[in-house]
Amino acid sequence: MPRRALTDRFCAHAKARDGEAQTDYFDEERPGLALRVTKAGTKSWTYYFTWGGKRVRMTQGLGTYPATSLARARTLADQARAALEKGKDPRTALAKPETFKAICEEWYEREGKALRTGEDRKATLERLAYPTLGDRSINEVGRRDIIRLLDRIEDESGAVMADQTLAFMRRVFNWHANRSDDFRSPIVRGMARTKPKARARKRILADDEIRDVWAGLAAAEVPTCYPAFVKMLLLTATRRNEGANMHTSELEGDLWTIPGERYKTKLDHVIPLTPQALALIGEKPYGVNGNSWFVFSTTHGIKGFSGFSKAKRELDKEIAKRREAESREPMPRWTLHDLRRTARSLMSRAKVPTDHAERVLGHVIGGVSETYDRYEYLDEKREALTQLARLVDFIVHRRVISVTLRRVNREAESTA
Repeated sequence: MPRRALTDRFCAHAKARDGEAQTDYFDEERPGLALRVTKAGTKSWTYYFTWGGKRVRMTQGLGTYPATSLARARTLADQARAALEKGKDPRTALAKPETFKAICEEWYEREGKALRTGEDRKATLERLAYPTLGDRSINEVGRRDIIRLLDRIEDESGAVMADQTLAFMRRVFNWHANRSDDFRSPIVRGMARTKPKARARKRILADDEIRDVWAGLAAAEVPTCYPAFVKMLLLTATRRNEGANMHTSELEGDLWTIPGERYKTKLDHVIPLTPQALALIGEKPYGVNGNSWFVFSTTHGIKGFSGFSKAKRELDKEIAKRREAESREPMPRWTLHDLRRTARSLMSRAKVPTDHAERVLGHVIGGVSETYDRYEYLDEKREALTQLARLVDFIVHRRVISVTLRRVNREAESTA
């Protein structure tokens, strides 16, 4: 075990000794502190101490060199020594605090990434829970804290969003409880703001609301890709993230194949694109590298669109302004997912057979194997989406025609 007075110069150039896979260089100034250097050149800090009559090697919280400098490593060694003198285990004393945010991030890395909705859950917690509870020790988060958080979310975003956030937090708390000897989840039954049946949304947009959305998209201060993205959701009856992450590698002619790894059923879902939908895809973004890109993007195709909340607020403000100018009631709260439900309703209105419409939505019909041909019912889906596009065109442009006729009539009356 080489021992020497460590310096920054030595640490920067230190190598493992010949014939050794790794070498620990012990610091003469801080007993127990060592710089471990591997044959591959990786350098990490280690602190050795005796606990319960046994020699213990601690690495947690010390980091690697040069991310953790020599001076910082010595400070941490002093803290570890101070903990020992107080009869405390340095591994516990120097451990990073188990904040609510830290536990959520650990859950995401170990479990959340594998979930289809993992990214959504992470984004919801970052937006709604971290500002209030993020820096709090998870052991100090109580029922009262959660109730107050849910109250605020319900007031600002609705009861359904409050319950969704509660569900995500419950998953993290239960996960942490299974890994801890002491932690108990503060979430109990009765905290939900709605009943399960009430959480099943039934909202669909009426014709005048669809026209308001189209008009609002034309006037709102939103990213350039946003109007086409929202319209694509209705014309293809897809979910928000499916549309936002449309990639040109998934397109072939007039077919858009959403791969199973990012689709709810875990099966490839093929959507025939109507001329109206194809027109929304547009040209290749300027400056994008490679031969494929994300269609709806604010980064020249490098990443899919993600600024949902901000853009939706701008759209809602424009719709509200439009309705107020026409002395109409405010538009009831709606979400982008309501467009998918609206598309399904419009297909029924266009006399599309039920099973064809269900296949457009990607619902697996009972009795169909998970290995079914992904091109099954392709012609029927194309016809269903064609009928949907025609009806949307009729709904949107009928309003334009009626407004024009009223203006012509007013002008005629004023000159009479």
